Amino acid sequence: MGRRARSRRLQQQQQRQRPEGAADGAAGGGKGNGAGWEGGYPEIVKENKLFERFYQELKIVPEGEWDQFMEALREPLPATLRITGYKSHAKEILHCLKNKYFKELEDLEVDGQKVEVPQPLSWYPEELAWHTNLSRKILRKSPQLEKFHQFLVSETESGNISRQEAVSMVPPLLLNAQPHHKVPCAPPGIVRGLLSEALPPFGFVIANDVDNKRCYLLVHQAKRLSSPCIMVVNHDAASIPRLSIEVNGRKEVLFYDRILCDVPCSGDGTMRKNIDVWRKWTPLHSLQLHGLQLRIATRGAEQLVEGGRMVYSTCSLNPIEDEAVIASLLEKSEGALELADVSCELPGLKWMPGLRHWKVMTKDGHWFAEWDEVPHSRHTQIRPTMFPPKDPEKLQAMHLERCLRILPHHQNTGGFFVAVLVKKSSMPWNKRAPKVNLQGVATEPRAPVHPSPAGPSELDSKPVPGMGAAETTETSEGLESNGNKKDGVCGPPPSKKMKLFGFKEDPFVFIPEDDPLFPPIQKFYALDPSFPRTNLLTRTTEGKKRQLYMVSKELRNVLLNNSERMKVINTGIKVWCRNNGGEEFDCAFRLAQEGIYTLYPFINSRIITVPLEDVKILLTQENPFFRKLSNETYGQAKDMAKGSVVLKYEPDPAKPDTLQCPIVLCGWRGKASIRTFVPKNERLHYLRMMGLEVLAEKKKEDTDLTNEGAAGSAPPEDEGSAEQEQAAEPAASPDASTGSSPAGAAPPR
Repeated sequence: MGRRARSRRLQQQQQRQRPEGAADGAAGGGKGNGAGWEGGYPEIVKENKLFERFYQELKIVPEGEWDQFMEALREPLPATLRITGYKSHAKEILHCLKNKYFKELEDLEVDGQKVEVPQPLSWYPEELAWHTNLSRKILRKSPQLEKFHQFLVSETESGNISRQEAVSMVPPLLLNAQPHHKVPCAPPGIVRGLLSEALPPFGFVIANDVDNKRCYLLVHQAKRLSSPCIMVVNHDAASIPRLSIEVNGRKEVLFYDRILCDVPCSGDGTMRKNIDVWRKWTPLHSLQLHGLQLRIATRGAEQLVEGGRMVYSTCSLNPIEDEAVIASLLEKSEGALELADVSCELPGLKWMPGLRHWKVMTKDGHWFAEWDEVPHSRHTQIRPTMFPPKDPEKLQAMHLERCLRILPHHQNTGGFFVAVLVKKSSMPWNKRAPKVNLQGVATEPRAPVHPSPAGPSELDSKPVPGMGAAETTETSEGLESNGNKKDGVCGPPPSKKMKLFGFKEDPFVFIPEDDPLFPPIQKFYALDPSFPRTNLLTRTTEGKKRQLYMVSKELRNVLLNNSERMKVINTGIKVWCRNNGGEEFDCAFRLAQEGIYTLYPFINSRIITVPLEDVKILLTQENPFFRKLSNETYGQAKDMAKGSVVLKYEPDPAKPDTLQCPIVLCGWRGKASIRTFVPKNERLHYLRMMGLEVLAEKKKEDTDLTNEGAAGSAPPEDEGSAEQEQAAEPAASPDASTGSSPAGAAPPR
């Protein structure tokens, strides 16, 4: 039995031996006041004397503000939400929030407490982020807030809003990602924020996490974004493999235009939501994490393109995890990296400049001001990189004051630290002359490849500490992996090259150009000749291909050239699903709503343009007969063969009070009716944007209508398609129209 298991068992035995009620008293407060934990656990007292002594000594809080700082840490974190999605769509959701849901909160009291109408975050652009004093408990249990709560849950699940901590919204903004950039990052909130700021039509985002389970959370979040430009991988960020891509027929090292290093940290900036930190906090955590944080930041800097930007962030206020890491990275870069001045990039955001001087504290409260003071017995715990540089000129040149430390009491947020680094030249240990390509042939530096501002290729002349040789040079074994590229099979890495943890992933198999599966699809939907058919893939090497996915051209390049180097958890979006017996409809595959906005621009057939009233009918009734739809819709559908169709709504500029954004839905033309294949939350979203409030329960008469229209309309069942299960749920029943304000749906891209 391990030490932690023994400790837990001992605590459980002591708990059982205590007299009744002793647990509450031991913690200085019971659950009688409603503030304790459920299940009989004692309330955590929000005090930690060592924490207070540590930060008072470091003077991270301005003079005279210590009491406000501690008071803010003891208060619950306010609820914040961010409107995501494409810019035009986000503005329509904002219009709906401000003119309907927020207005209903005015002069509202819940349990004797006046509800604060959500206010925009002053520093977030275009009023796309808001905060309120409503807690999750009040939102869930208050009947007066039921509609607002349903809206939040449904729109969050659809990916249109994100309930995210305010300070977590800062890094994607400071990253300043552009559409063509190649960006690796990690946390789910960061991925959502990054793609809402700049959905990359030509670049891509690689989301990485060392925790296999958290990778699947990343997959869940990425699916909400419906983008072919996202890849989720599972690696230790401190030794993430160096990837290669093919450029003009030759393999070159892949460098990233933007990198977001949100490193593991002690998390003392999260005390307002993670109250367990109060009793567990110790300076030892920072000492243990410092080395890992520095390795991750160093690895990120190595893979950054010259001229690129890297954002380093933690939810810790401790300079050992913050300024010490940045100072050490700047020192070892020898001028290759520079701290960017971002003080004017987020006007309205309050922050404190980075520290230039700090000390190191041990877990028993002993201070060290310099490395020379540390006894030899503590050298395994305390390292020289944890102290500020001794040379005043070198310290001055680093401009550590350009770092941003966000304190909780300044704008009612959590605590956070951000530093933005710009790469001026190759890292010192990456420089070699002459430079060589991956085949080992000497080459001259080439011009940057458009659209990425990549500079000359960097290849390590010697292994970097903490990096394997396989990451620095291309082996002959790696060159032989081109065989995978020929047949389009990108499988998981062999066990000899990488130990796999978690679930074993299916391979990614690109559809060959001569695959007989594709011509019937191309003919049935009259796909444009420009359709990138080589970007289609499946997740199986044997049997029927059940789902077809699509990735961007750039991600296809990455997959084909690095399948043995990295563990890919997920990538691409589903664009077609197989139907059992679908050949009788001239095409074995129907369209998938998940990828319709990516696919629609290439489709020239099977398109039915429907008016707004028909959209409402199609979204609220499962299988409406043709006679319930307009003559305009019936006229287009009557001569169309049975099978999958595109249902397109085009806004009428002459009617500004109606929906002014286009909608594209996947449908099925049956014998005498049409149905939509749209997930429940997406249905509710479109109805809300059209001014319809959706009831929580379905009325009986709508069930009767559904049963009436069911015969002969539904397509054959998909094999393993979760989307059909969602689409087949009873259609929502709308109230009378609650307004005709213009609203929007995700635009085609």
